[in-house]
Amino acid sequence: MNALRITFLTAAASCCLAQTQYDLLLQGGHVIDAKNKISAVRDVAILDGKIAAVEARIDPAKALKVVNLRGLYVTPGLVDIHVHVYAGTGERGSYAGDNSLYPDGFTFRAGVTTVADAGCAGWRNFEDFKQRIIDRAKTRVLVFLNIVGNGMRGGKYENDLADMEAKPAAEMALKYKGLIVGIKTAHYAGPEWTPVEHAVEAGTLANIPVMVDFGANRKERPMSELVTKKLRPGDIYTHCYSGLRNELDETGHVNKAMFEARKRGVIFDVGHGGGSFAWRIAVPAIKEGFLPDSISSDLHIGSMNSGMKDMPNLMSKFLAMGLSVDDVVAQSTWNPAHEIHHEELGNLSVGSPADVAVLKLERGNFGYTDMYGARLKGGQKLTCELTLRDGKVVYDLNGITRPDWNTLPSNYLQTGDARWDAVTPAPRKRP
Repeated sequence: MNALRITFLTAAASCCLAQTQYDLLLQGGHVIDAKNKISAVRDVAILDGKIAAVEARIDPAKALKVVNLRGLYVTPGLVDIHVHVYAGTGERGSYAGDNSLYPDGFTFRAGVTTVADAGCAGWRNFEDFKQRIIDRAKTRVLVFLNIVGNGMRGGKYENDLADMEAKPAAEMALKYKGLIVGIKTAHYAGPEWTPVEHAVEAGTLANIPVMVDFGANRKERPMSELVTKKLRPGDIYTHCYSGLRNELDETGHVNKAMFEARKRGVIFDVGHGGGSFAWRIAVPAIKEGFLPDSISSDLHIGSMNSGMKDMPNLMSKFLAMGLSVDDVVAQSTWNPAHEIHHEELGNLSVGSPADVAVLKLERGNFGYTDMYGARLKGGQKLTCELTLRDGKVVYDLNGITRPDWNTLPSNYLQTGDARWDAVTPAPRKRP
């Protein structure tokens, strides 16, 4: 009798699964998808880790699981193209070591599903980085390869002009095409153009963009010449609101070279970090209409607990300076995905990976600080409620995808279902 009953229940469950068209339905949230020019209440259906439908209304009976997101924003998973995540080597004072963070502890809880490490590894240590971090992370980790072969390991290495070879960097980028999305040059203290020129050469050979953290401000290599002559269309100037390299001119206005460079197609990225964002630069720049192309965190051990904190906090700073929610979502999803040539990301197109961030917009009295500790008051704040990576829940702040415990059998457990991460009764013990 028991065997017949179990067979019947199994068959009934299989029938129910067969009748559902989708694994998960995100219902009634305000969808913002810059690529597809959507900013409206929509339902989003997911099947087999991919976006299956985005429509004004989708029949909830077609989904195995339905999550009500009314009053919340539903966006593509955030794409943070400036982070430092080459952790675990044990090297002190190094971004190929102790200054970096393991990605999964700082991404999903902030709505971030994809990051690009910004130059921690060069061609000499990239494969160690890949084995140690990239291959083990649940977060999608992409890479800007440092033009310095030894990577971002401090001045001894980062000022070594002899270790800035274009050919081996390009060869490594081509070997891992799609994973290595760009070349990075950073922190150089000398007067030569060598780091930039060799980075651009490597980027040209591998057909990928260059990201520049311009290092020391030297009269021999002014920022104006960098962005108007040295960089190519599609190359990225990060730390664009730092004020450390004459982003504002002597009259307090945005450097004209930056407007000129933008017309040429040079990309301007935030790269907030622990020392690269000041209100006295950002506020007048925004007032003059110089908005960022992409918002990125420059996540590392120094920035996570200081003014930057995380991507939603950083996005909220730009809300406080007058940008719209649609603006900051575009600058944190589709724009950066496009900049790194991963157009399958940063959008909710049918067939795209079901990487989704669900954000709550709170209203109240909030404060945001810059690299110097100066404060700007704001009336809005974005927080992350829910994150999906390839259609699976990887972060759920308030358990909105979960059943109340007292609605479940007394012996409930959690099991990883092939189609949904389900809470189910515990299996019966054999007599």
